[in-house]
Amino acid sequence: MEKLGRLLTAMVTPFDGAGKVDYQQARSLARALLGSGSDGLVVCGTTGESPTLSTDEKLRLFAEVKSEVAGRGAVVAGTGNYNTRESQELTREAEKIGVDACLLVVPYYNRPTQQGLIEHFSAIARYTSLPCIVYNVPSRTSCNIAADTVIRLSQIDNIIGVKEASGDFRQIAEIIQGTGEGFLVYSGNDGDTLLILALGGYGVVGVATHLVGVQMKDMMEKFLEGRTREAASIHRRLLPLVDSLFVISNPVPLKYSLNYLGFPVGKPRLPLIEPDEKSAAAIRTALETCKIDLAIP
Repeated sequence: MEKLGRLLTAMVTPFDGAGKVDYQQARSLARALLGSGSDGLVVCGTTGESPTLSTDEKLRLFAEVKSEVAGRGAVVAGTGNYNTRESQELTREAEKIGVDACLLVVPYYNRPTQQGLIEHFSAIARYTSLPCIVYNVPSRTSCNIAADTVIRLSQIDNIIGVKEASGDFRQIAEIIQGTGEGFLVYSGNDGDTLLILALGGYGVVGVATHLVGVQMKDMMEKFLEGRTREAASIHRRLLPLVDSLFVISNPVPLKYSLNYLGFPVGKPRLPLIEPDEKSAAAIRTALETCKIDLAIP
Protein backbone atom coordinates (compact mmCIF):
# COMPACT_ATOMS: atom_id res chain seq x y z
CA MET A 1 0.00 0.00 0.00
CA GLU A 2 2.82 2.38 -0.83
CA LYS A 3 0.38 4.61 -2.72
CA LEU A 4 -1.13 5.94 0.51
CA GLY A 5 2.18 7.43 1.59
CA ARG A 6 3.86 7.78 4.95
CA LEU A 7 2.56 11.25 5.79
CA LEU A 8 -1.20 11.63 5.80
CA THR A 9 -2.88 14.74 7.19
CA ALA A 10 -6.21 14.48 8.99
CA MET A 11 -7.75 17.49 7.28
CA VAL A 12 -9.98 20.01 9.04
CA THR A 13 -13.38 20.71 7.52
CA PRO A 14 -13.67 24.40 6.60
CA PHE A 15 -16.95 26.13 7.41
CA ASP A 16 -18.18 29.47 6.14
CA GLY A 17 -19.57 32.33 8.22
CA ALA A 18 -22.97 30.66 8.38
CA GLY A 19 -21.50 27.39 9.62
CA LYS A 20 -21.99 25.54 6.34
CA VAL A 21 -19.27 23.40 4.81
CA ASP A 22 -17.08 25.54 2.57
CA TYR A 23 -16.31 23.06 -0.20
CA GLN A 24 -14.21 25.48 -2.22
CA GLN A 25 -12.01 26.20 0.77
CA ALA A 26 -11.75 22.45 1.40
CA ARG A 27 -10.37 22.11 -2.12
CA SER A 28 -7.91 24.95 -1.47
CA LEU A 29 -6.76 23.38 1.77
CA ALA A 30 -6.34 19.96 0.16
CA ARG A 31 -4.20 21.52 -2.55
CA ALA A 32 -2.12 23.46 -0.03
CA LEU A 33 -1.53 20.40 2.16
CA LEU A 34 -0.27 18.32 -0.75
CA GLY A 35 2.03 21.21 -1.58
CA SER A 36 3.48 21.29 1.92
CA GLY A 37 4.55 17.74 2.68
CA SER A 38 1.42 15.60 2.82
CA ASP A 39 1.30 12.43 0.72
CA GLY A 40 -2.44 12.10 1.27
CA LEU A 41 -5.40 13.32 3.25
CA VAL A 42 -7.85 11.84 5.71
CA VAL A 43 -11.20 13.49 5.07
CA CYS A 44 -13.96 13.54 7.72
CA GLY A 45 -11.90 12.13 10.54
CA THR A 46 -11.97 13.42 14.11
CA THR A 47 -9.98 16.49 13.06
CA GLY A 48 -12.58 17.03 10.35
CA GLU A 49 -15.34 17.14 13.00
CA SER A 50 -16.96 14.02 11.54
CA PRO A 51 -19.55 13.61 14.36
CA THR A 52 -21.11 16.95 13.36
CA LEU A 53 -21.23 16.28 9.61
CA SER A 54 -24.24 14.84 7.83
CA THR A 55 -23.90 11.89 5.49
CA ASP A 56 -24.52 14.17 2.50
CA GLU A 57 -21.81 16.58 3.66
CA LYS A 58 -19.33 13.73 4.10
CA LEU A 59 -20.01 12.26 0.68
CA ARG A 60 -19.67 15.63 -1.02
CA LEU A 61 -16.42 16.31 0.85
CA PHE A 62 -15.04 12.95 -0.29
CA ALA A 63 -15.97 13.78 -3.87
CA GLU A 64 -14.69 17.38 -3.83
CA VAL A 65 -11.34 16.51 -2.28
CA LYS A 66 -10.87 13.45 -4.49
CA SER A 67 -11.57 15.60 -7.55
CA GLU A 68 -9.16 18.28 -6.36
CA VAL A 69 -6.18 16.02 -5.66
CA ALA A 70 -6.72 14.16 -8.96
CA GLY A 71 -4.21 11.37 -8.40
CA ARG A 72 -1.58 13.61 -6.79
CA GLY A 73 -2.28 12.24 -3.32
CA ALA A 74 -4.34 9.60 -1.58
CA VAL A 75 -7.77 10.32 -0.12
CA VAL A 76 -8.67 8.27 2.94
CA ALA A 77 -12.34 8.60 3.88
CA GLY A 78 -13.36 8.61 7.53
CA THR A 79 -16.35 6.27 7.28
CA GLY A 80 -16.42 4.51 10.65
CA ASN A 81 -18.54 5.30 13.68
CA TYR A 82 -20.31 3.49 16.52
CA ASN A 83 -22.95 2.03 14.20
CA THR A 84 -21.75 -0.95 12.15
CA ARG A 85 -24.53 -0.76 9.54
CA GLU A 86 -24.08 2.99 9.00
CA SER A 87 -20.32 2.47 8.72
CA GLN A 88 -20.83 -0.22 6.08
CA GLU A 89 -23.17 1.93 4.03
CA LEU A 90 -21.01 5.06 4.19
CA THR A 91 -17.92 3.04 3.28
CA ARG A 92 -19.67 1.57 0.24
CA GLU A 93 -20.82 5.01 -0.91
CA ALA A 94 -17.29 6.38 -0.44
CA GLU A 95 -15.96 3.51 -2.54
CA LYS A 96 -18.34 4.46 -5.35
CA ILE A 97 -16.89 8.00 -5.26
CA GLY A 98 -13.41 6.57 -5.79
CA VAL A 99 -11.56 7.25 -2.53
CA ASP A 100 -8.35 5.31 -2.02
CA ALA A 101 -8.98 3.84 1.44
CA CYS A 102 -11.16 4.23 4.51
CA LEU A 103 -10.41 5.01 8.15
CA LEU A 104 -12.53 3.11 10.69
CA VAL A 105 -12.49 4.44 14.23
CA VAL A 106 -13.00 2.13 17.19
CA PRO A 107 -16.72 2.49 18.06
CA TYR A 108 -17.19 5.20 20.65
CA TYR A 109 -19.80 5.24 23.42
CA ASN A 110 -20.81 1.58 22.87
CA ARG A 111 -17.67 0.16 24.52
CA PRO A 112 -17.75 -3.22 22.74
CA THR A 113 -15.73 -6.26 23.80
CA GLN A 114 -12.65 -7.28 21.82
CA GLN A 115 -14.70 -9.93 20.04
CA GLY A 116 -17.28 -7.27 19.26
CA LEU A 117 -14.53 -5.14 17.73
CA ILE A 118 -13.39 -8.03 15.58
CA GLU A 119 -16.90 -8.60 14.31
CA HIS A 120 -17.52 -4.87 13.75
CA PHE A 121 -14.39 -4.28 11.67
CA SER A 122 -14.72 -7.60 9.86
CA ALA A 123 -18.28 -6.74 8.87
CA ILE A 124 -17.21 -3.41 7.37
CA ALA A 125 -14.19 -4.91 5.60
CA ARG A 126 -16.38 -7.59 4.00
CA TYR A 127 -18.72 -4.88 2.73
CA THR A 128 -16.04 -3.11 0.67
CA SER A 129 -13.01 -3.75 -1.47
CA LEU A 130 -11.33 -0.59 -0.17
CA PRO A 131 -8.20 -0.87 1.96
CA CYS A 132 -9.27 -0.31 5.59
CA ILE A 133 -7.24 1.35 8.35
CA VAL A 134 -8.42 0.81 11.92
CA TYR A 135 -8.17 3.87 14.19
CA ASN A 136 -7.43 3.33 17.88
CA VAL A 137 -7.90 6.44 20.01
CA PRO A 138 -9.02 5.34 23.49
CA SER A 139 -8.80 8.85 24.94
CA ARG A 140 -11.83 9.71 22.79
CA THR A 141 -13.63 6.39 22.43
CA SER A 142 -13.19 4.99 25.98
CA CYS A 143 -12.36 1.68 24.30
CA ASN A 144 -8.89 0.36 23.48
CA ILE A 145 -8.37 -2.18 20.73
CA ALA A 146 -5.84 -4.68 22.08
CA ALA A 147 -2.73 -5.75 20.20
CA ASP A 148 -4.01 -9.31 19.82
CA THR A 149 -7.22 -7.99 18.29
CA VAL A 150 -5.33 -5.88 15.74
CA ILE A 151 -3.13 -8.85 14.90
CA ARG A 152 -6.20 -10.99 14.22
CA LEU A 153 -7.77 -8.25 12.10
CA SER A 154 -4.56 -7.88 10.10
CA GLN A 155 -5.21 -11.34 8.67
CA ILE A 156 -8.18 -9.91 6.73
CA ASP A 157 -6.82 -9.02 3.29
CA ASN A 158 -8.19 -5.49 3.04
CA ILE A 159 -7.47 -4.42 6.63
CA ILE A 160 -4.06 -3.02 5.81
CA GLY A 161 -3.12 -0.88 8.79
CA VAL A 162 -3.86 0.82 12.07
CA LYS A 163 -3.69 4.42 13.19
CA GLU A 164 -2.44 4.07 16.76
CA ALA A 165 -3.15 6.94 19.16
CA SER A 166 -3.15 5.01 22.42
CA GLY A 167 0.31 6.24 23.46
CA ASP A 168 0.99 2.70 24.71
CA PHE A 169 4.32 1.90 23.11
CA ARG A 170 4.43 -1.66 24.42
CA GLN A 171 1.09 -2.34 22.74
CA ILE A 172 2.29 -0.68 19.54
CA ALA A 173 5.48 -2.77 19.58
CA GLU A 174 3.40 -5.94 19.97
CA ILE A 175 1.27 -4.95 16.98
CA ILE A 176 4.33 -4.33 14.81
CA GLN A 177 5.92 -7.57 15.95
CA GLY A 178 2.79 -9.65 15.44
CA THR A 179 1.57 -8.38 12.07
CA GLY A 180 2.99 -9.01 8.62
CA GLU A 181 5.61 -6.83 6.97
CA GLY A 182 3.03 -5.12 4.76
CA PHE A 183 0.76 -4.07 7.65
CA LEU A 184 1.03 -0.30 8.11
CA VAL A 185 1.23 1.12 11.63
CA TYR A 186 0.66 4.87 11.56
CA SER A 187 1.21 7.16 14.51
CA GLY A 188 -2.04 8.83 15.52
CA ASN A 189 -0.24 11.35 17.75
CA ASP A 190 2.17 13.80 16.10
CA GLY A 191 4.49 13.71 19.09
CA ASP A 192 4.75 9.90 18.95
CA THR A 193 5.79 9.71 15.30
CA LEU A 194 9.54 9.37 15.74
CA LEU A 195 9.11 6.83 18.55
CA ILE A 196 6.73 4.70 16.48
CA LEU A 197 9.10 4.81 13.52
CA ALA A 198 11.85 3.61 15.85
CA LEU A 199 9.68 0.62 16.77
CA GLY A 200 9.23 -0.22 13.09
CA GLY A 201 6.08 1.77 12.35
CA TYR A 202 5.29 3.18 8.95
CA GLY A 203 4.22 6.82 9.18
CA VAL A 204 1.85 9.35 10.69
CA VAL A 205 -1.71 10.57 10.31
CA GLY A 206 -1.03 14.05 11.53
CA VAL A 207 -2.69 17.19 12.82
CA ALA A 208 0.34 19.47 13.14
CA THR A 209 1.18 18.45 9.58
CA HIS A 210 -1.28 21.13 8.46
CA LEU A 211 1.36 23.61 9.60
CA VAL A 212 4.71 21.79 9.57
CA GLY A 213 4.25 19.03 7.02
CA VAL A 214 7.55 19.68 5.25
CA GLN A 215 9.45 19.55 8.53
CA MET A 216 7.62 16.42 9.69
CA LYS A 217 8.39 14.70 6.39
CA ASP A 218 12.03 15.78 6.66
CA MET A 219 12.20 14.28 10.16
CA MET A 220 10.78 10.98 8.93
CA GLU A 221 13.08 10.81 5.92
CA LYS A 222 16.15 11.56 7.99
CA PHE A 223 15.24 8.83 10.45
CA LEU A 224 14.66 6.30 7.68
CA GLU A 225 18.03 7.25 6.18
CA GLY A 226 19.71 6.51 9.52
CA ARG A 227 20.32 10.18 10.39
CA THR A 228 18.75 9.73 13.80
CA ARG A 229 20.39 12.68 15.56
CA GLU A 230 19.08 15.11 12.96
CA ALA A 231 15.64 13.50 13.07
CA ALA A 232 15.56 13.73 16.85
CA SER A 233 16.54 17.41 16.69
CA ILE A 234 13.57 18.16 14.40
CA HIS A 235 11.28 16.12 16.66
CA ARG A 236 12.30 18.14 19.72
CA ARG A 237 11.96 21.44 17.87
CA LEU A 238 8.39 20.66 16.79
CA LEU A 239 7.13 19.49 20.19
CA PRO A 240 6.08 22.94 21.54
CA LEU A 241 3.88 23.51 18.48
CA VAL A 242 2.46 19.98 18.67
CA ASP A 243 1.64 20.47 22.35
CA SER A 244 -0.06 23.80 21.67
CA LEU A 245 -2.44 22.14 19.22
CA PHE A 246 -3.80 19.96 22.00
CA VAL A 247 -4.15 22.45 24.86
CA ILE A 248 -7.89 21.94 24.40
CA SER A 249 -9.83 19.51 22.24
CA ASN A 250 -8.63 19.01 18.68
CA PRO A 251 -9.40 20.55 16.20
CA VAL A 252 -10.18 23.76 18.10
CA PRO A 253 -6.52 24.92 18.40
CA LEU A 254 -5.75 23.92 14.82
CA LYS A 255 -8.69 25.81 13.39
CA TYR A 256 -7.74 28.82 15.49
CA SER A 257 -4.16 28.54 14.16
CA LEU A 258 -5.20 28.40 10.52
CA ASN A 259 -7.55 31.37 10.92
CA TYR A 260 -4.87 33.32 12.81
CA LEU A 261 -2.33 32.64 10.05
CA GLY A 262 -4.72 33.87 7.37
CA PHE A 263 -6.09 30.61 6.00
CA PRO A 264 -9.82 30.86 6.86
CA VAL A 265 -11.48 27.61 7.94
CA GLY A 266 -14.26 29.04 10.10
CA LYS A 267 -15.29 28.27 13.64
CA PRO A 268 -15.75 24.72 14.88
CA ARG A 269 -19.30 23.42 15.04
CA LEU A 270 -21.09 23.00 18.32
CA PRO A 271 -20.56 21.43 20.75
CA LEU A 272 -17.00 22.64 20.10
CA ILE A 273 -16.37 26.37 20.48
CA GLU A 274 -13.44 28.70 19.89
CA PRO A 275 -10.58 28.65 22.42
CA ASP A 276 -10.60 30.74 25.57
CA GLU A 277 -8.08 33.59 25.66
CA LYS A 278 -5.54 31.73 27.81
CA SER A 279 -5.48 28.81 25.38
CA ALA A 280 -5.44 31.17 22.38
CA ALA A 281 -2.44 33.02 23.79
CA ALA A 282 -0.53 29.75 24.22
CA ILE A 283 -1.33 28.80 20.63
CA ARG A 284 -0.20 32.19 19.29
CA THR A 285 3.07 31.97 21.20
CA ALA A 286 3.84 28.59 19.67
CA LEU A 287 2.94 29.78 16.18
CA GLU A 288 5.10 32.86 16.45
CA THR A 289 8.17 30.84 17.43
CA CYS A 290 7.82 28.15 14.77
CA LYS A 291 8.43 28.10 11.03
CA ILE A 292 5.16 27.41 9.20
CA ASP A 293 5.28 25.32 6.02
CA LEU A 294 1.71 25.75 4.77
CA ALA A 295 1.42 28.23 1.91
CA ILE A 296 -1.00 30.92 3.04
CA PRO A 297 -2.88 32.51 0.08
